[in-house]
Parts: sequence; C-alpha cells; structure tokens
Amino acid sequence: MALVAVTDHAAERYLQRVRGALDPKLEVASRVSRAIDAGRLEPGERGAVLVRDREDTELVYICMEDKPRGELIVITLWEGGEDPRVPKRFTDELRRAARSSRASRA
Repeated sequence: MALVAVTDHAAERYLQRVRGALDPKLEVASRVSRAIDAGRLEPGERGAVLVRDREDTELVYICMEDKPRGELIVITLWEGGEDPRVPKRFTDELRRAARSSRASRA
C-alpha cells in the first residue's frame, strides 16, 4: 500500500460530494488506498495518476506522485457520470471566481 497524502482542496471537493465525513482527509486517503489495492488506477495527463473509487465508481481522485518521499498526493477529485452531485455550472463558476480573484490581486 502506498503512503497517501490529501490536499485541503481535495478534502473540500470531497465534502461537497460526500456528506457526513468527520475527517475528510483520512477518509479520502483510506478510500484511495483501498482503490489502489484493488488496482483501480490509471495514468492521467501531465504525469497525474487517476484513482477510481471502489464504492462510488463516479468519483475519480487526481493524484501526483512524490517519488522522493514515496507518497501519492491527492490534489483534487472529479465526478463523472450523467448526474453529478455538484452540477458542472457550479464548479465552472467557482473556477471563474478563483481566476477573477487572482487577477485582482495581480
């Protein structure tokens, strides 16, 4: 089993989709570890590793390897399928707001 770390961003996105997590980072790390043990990983773009959740097959964790530390870092997640819990228009709006905020600080 790989050592799994979870960013604050990934934990927030998880909480948006899966309610009731007391410790979202621990829950994400556990779910990613179980998915890796089940062989549910595939290469992604730009060196990312995609890990598909075992229990909720629509959740995909986007991870990066930290080879010197031997860690897999969950940087974000997304949800596939026809009926996502968080509609795309909301995630698109969050992305626009973040870009606007960065532009105003520059």
